[in-house]
Amino acid sequence: MRLRLVGLSAVLGLCMLGYLVIGARGDWGFVLAFRGQKLLALLLVGVAIAWSTLIFQTLTGNRILTPAIMGFDALYMLGLGLLIWVLGVPAYLAIPPQVMMLGNVALLCLGALGLFGLVLRANGRDLMRLLLTGVVLSVLIRSLTGFLMRVIDPNEYAVLQGAAFARFSNVDPDLLTIAGGITAICGIAIWRMRHRLDVIGLGPDLALSLGEPGPRSRRAVLLLVSLLVAVSTALVGPVTFLGLLVTNLTYLLFPTHRHAVLLPATGLVAGIVLIGGQGLLEHVMGLTTPLSVVIEAVGGLSFLVLLLRMLR
Repeated sequence: MRLRLVGLSAVLGLCMLGYLVIGARGDWGFVLAFRGQKLLALLLVGVAIAWSTLIFQTLTGNRILTPAIMGFDALYMLGLGLLIWVLGVPAYLAIPPQVMMLGNVALLCLGALGLFGLVLRANGRDLMRLLLTGVVLSVLIRSLTGFLMRVIDPNEYAVLQGAAFARFSNVDPDLLTIAGGITAICGIAIWRMRHRLDVIGLGPDLALSLGEPGPRSRRAVLLLVSLLVAVSTALVGPVTFLGLLVTNLTYLLFPTHRHAVLLPATGLVAGIVLIGGQGLLEHVMGLTTPLSVVIEAVGGLSFLVLLLRMLR
């Protein structure tokens, strides 16, 4: 396991170095600073999405579920749509990016806490009720967002449509400090819970018999998931299948249930996928295809393959 982690670290280091220097011309100080900011954003988003998906799958005991099932990305789009509809495009674009990001994080976290408070109870079966409620609310919110897109001005629709796709190559550097701080706090909390997550992954009954308080642990994990998803969504936009792709690649490379191994491994794999993919598309192949489109396509196929394997 350690050798594999070292190997992944070396691959990630090569991807980071290649992203910084391949195709670079002109003033190296400007190039390294400019690409370094994008590199940091890719690392933050990769770790946030990978860790949130990993601990969410641990909590639910299902390796094909992602936090997107709870409707976080749909709530993000509905909030932006209402904001654009009420304020208009000029006023919306005049909002400072830091205020916008903190508002998005607060909206998603309040929505998650409201859902958890209404649905989650001491009974272990309430977790499945929470998932089903999340699916229903996700469909409802997506329907409301679709209706809103049909009644707003075409210019407003264009702005909202642009926010519907993840933008890994166009991250506001002013948001990195806020995103990095929240991600670091959540990352430290998750790492301190790594042994408890091993117990939670055994299921609610076994975890309770081993002394792990069920409802309190579930609320803590779901709150951390909502924070990480909110940060990544507010930073680059909604990403549906990246977490699914990264976690299942990690399970193939590291067939273990120990989160002391899975947590760093998922972070490394996510960094390799994002940085390596972005560098390949942007600096080697010279393509204008967004990385998010490639990830969603590959992740969607991976989801179908995993679903068919489970149905056998």
